[in-house]
Amino acid sequence: MKRTLLAAAVAFSLFGLAGCQDKDAAQVAVKLDTPIQKASYGIGRDMGENLLASGLTDIDTYALAQGMRDALDGLGSAVSDEEMQQAFAELQQVAMQQMDSRSSALRESNAAWLAENAKQEGVTTTESGLQYKVLKAADEDAMRPTSSDLVKVHYEGRLIDGTVFDSSRQRGQPAVFPVDGVIDGWVEALQLMKVGEQWSVTIPSELAYGPDSPAPSIPPHSVLVFDMELLEVVSPDSLGQHDGH
Repeated sequence: MKRTLLAAAVAFSLFGLAGCQDKDAAQVAVKLDTPIQKASYGIGRDMGENLLASGLTDIDTYALAQGMRDALDGLGSAVSDEEMQQAFAELQQVAMQQMDSRSSALRESNAAWLAENAKQEGVTTTESGLQYKVLKAADEDAMRPTSSDLVKVHYEGRLIDGTVFDSSRQRGQPAVFPVDGVIDGWVEALQLMKVGEQWSVTIPSELAYGPDSPAPSIPPHSVLVFDMELLEVVSPDSLGQHDGH
């Protein structure tokens, strides 16, 4: 039974189960003096943040705490196996519906934002949906990398609200990586750029990470905006190690 419930709980968490406590309920003061008390609080805090981050807000924290107490005290379950399985299934369905709703809303807002951005002066939209604007052009005979090349690039990545999530310039060191070893939007843009050029590149979610979240700073379905400077095509013989985005 424990194994079954654990599997159900893990599967449920993958669909974005979240929770928050009743804001009208009085908080119970607890002592947080000893290492055990602090560690216990930390475990609970971590659980709460992970649940809250995924968006479902109808978890009963008192029932959650009671279940933990009963398990730790070795008491029998107050809810039958069948009832728990049914509850997990119902909440999983709710979580999936909420995820689908959020994804649909994000796709619509992204499409509207990209449509407006495409109207900006100097912006070119490729067949794939990639958008770019040349900020600094290179000489006509400057080299373009191919998919098999290594390149050295300075870049800064932002969300459409302006939040910077990554920047080689802030680190003070350009990145070196294979052209075909990055997200699809970068693969396409790099093969269109010439060495020495600086571009502003807007990458639709479908050409970036899609529904995935590679880091907390990049939510699912994010449109990404990069300021990119292609510094050089790098000889593999001169490279000690790769640093890919």
